[in-house]
Amino acid sequence: MRKSDHFFILLLTLTTLFVASLVDTTRWGPEAKARLDRTRELVAQLGLSDPALFTEARYTRHLSQADLHSAFQDHPMAMEHFPSGSLLLPPQLGTK
Repeated sequence: MRKSDHFFILLLTLTTLFVASLVDTTRWGPEAKARLDRTRELVAQLGLSDPALFTEARYTRHLSQADLHSAFQDHPMAMEHFPSGSLLLPPQLGTK
């Protein structure tokens, strides 16, 4: 077998698994809607905060609860330790 045959088999397998996952979501039915409604009710009842965007650094978990200097807690010129920090825009200071 050529390398391209191995790639084609891998691509076909991954595509089949992807389509199977889409088909599986259509089988959920009313019990999934009831479970989602219960989850929404629990979140409202407990007053949970925003969802965690990233799991790495504490300043990227909840942007509304991060202080401005936590990214530079080691040193002001320190390099970014976590990849998720490069996906976030710097905070807008002042008004425009």
